[in-house]
This record gives sequence, C-alpha cells and structure tokens, in this order.
Amino acid sequence: MAFELFALTGKRALITGSSQGIGFALAQGLAEHGAEIVLNGRDAGKLDAAAARLAAAGHKVSVAGFDVTQAQAAKDGVEAIEKNSGAIDILINNAGMQFRSPLEDFPVEKWEQLLATNISSAFYVGQAVARHMIPRGRGKIINIASVQSELARPGIAPYTATKGAIKNLTRGMCADWAKYGLQINAIAPGYFKTPLNQALVDNPEFSSWLEKRTPAGRWGDVEELVGAAVFLSAGRRPSSTDIRSMSTAASPPVSRITRLQDLLNCTG
Repeated sequence: MAFELFALTGKRALITGSSQGIGFALAQGLAEHGAEIVLNGRDAGKLDAAAARLAAAGHKVSVAGFDVTQAQAAKDGVEAIEKNSGAIDILINNAGMQFRSPLEDFPVEKWEQLLATNISSAFYVGQAVARHMIPRGRGKIINIASVQSELARPGIAPYTATKGAIKNLTRGMCADWAKYGLQINAIAPGYFKTPLNQALVDNPEFSSWLEKRTPAGRWGDVEELVGAAVFLSAGRRPSSTDIRSMSTAASPPVSRITRLQDLLNCTG
C-alpha cells in the first residue's frame, strides 16, 4: 500500500536536461517507480546513451531533442510528444548551466545564455506543457531551483539571479495554475556532485570548505534527490502556493517539505 502511494505506473514524465547529472538521476528514479520517461537535451550522442542505459534496465524511454531555450522549439517539441507519445503527466524543468566569473567582468553573452537556459527554458516548456495539462485538470510540474535561490557566493551572481527567479516562477505558476488542478513545486539542491559542479568537486580548497560547513561533511549524491522528486510526482498533493521540497547534503538523505519563509538550509 505504501509503495502504491508513490507508484508512477502509467504516468509519462518529461525531464529537460536529462542526459546526465541531476536530470538523469531523476529520470532513472522516476522510471524505477514505473514512469515512462521522455529524455531531453541538445547533445544527441549523450541523449541516446542515456536512453540506452534506461532501456537496458527495462524501462520505457524515448528522447525529445528539442532546444528548450527557444520558445517555438519548446512548443513544437511538447506538441510532438503529446501527439506521438501521449499526455505529459509530469514535467521536471531541470535544464541548466553555470559560468563563473567576477561580476564586473561577467561577459554579456554568458549572462544572456544563463537567462535563456536556466529561467526562460522553464517558462517556455512549462507554459507549453501546462496548456495541455489545464484541460485535463491535472499535472505535476517540478522546477529545479538551488541553494543559490536563497544564498549568494562570489563569482556566480547571474546564476544566483536565475535560481532566485526559478523560486518565484514556481510560486507564480502555482498562483495561476493551481485552480486548474496542477501542482507545482521546486526542488532546491544544495551542493551535489554533478558535471555542472565538477570544477568545484576537483578543487581541494573548495571541497574542504564545503565539507567543514556541511553537517554530513561531504558533497551530496544526485541519487539522494530521487525521493523528493517521486514524492512530488505521485498521488495528490495540497495545491499550496508556498510549498517546496529542499534536499541537501546535510544528513543524507535529507528531504523535507517546508514553507519558504521558514526555510533553513543546512548547507547555507
């Protein structure tokens, strides 16, 4: 009975930026709970390799290689999935990038690329998917925020800005779409080992700093985020405008539902 509460059998999940890192871990986790997975990314080789890994494990998977940073491409990509594969029941807006530089030297083109990848993509794909979910009266959208939605650190101000925007876009989506039966939340990871963070993982000075300020004394593993994603993807949840999930490397695995104004992040 407990397992059935979190079963995703018969559900179709689209995860953007899911050929590696957090996106792939969440795709794999949802697949293990019965969901049919639609992987998304711009690198066809990585996407096919990720799909092959899931298929080899016996999961139902397809790929949709559209560019989430382009509004028309996102709209057309979602339309193609709905037409050819079936309804998208779950959307995880995970696509993201990072670029590190002092703010006074930050290249304008990288600022624009960060905005397009980290925030515009969530709006483009979220809107396209919601237009199908609304008439059905149901649907789950999970946006991947960050500990940087709440904090700032030198050298990543534009990234911090985009993740703060994701937090408030999540609130806005819920304010507009909860009345139609959609449930929208965000998962805000702390410091997890991903390709996006590999330069920091490989930096002994940064890793030492992280380990000293984190109760668990280590980086998080992406698989520890799966439980929160499954919980928010399954069953029926309160359509609050002020609920999100926070998973951190604080005391692995740690995941909790908390009101934003009371949020305490052990890696903060």
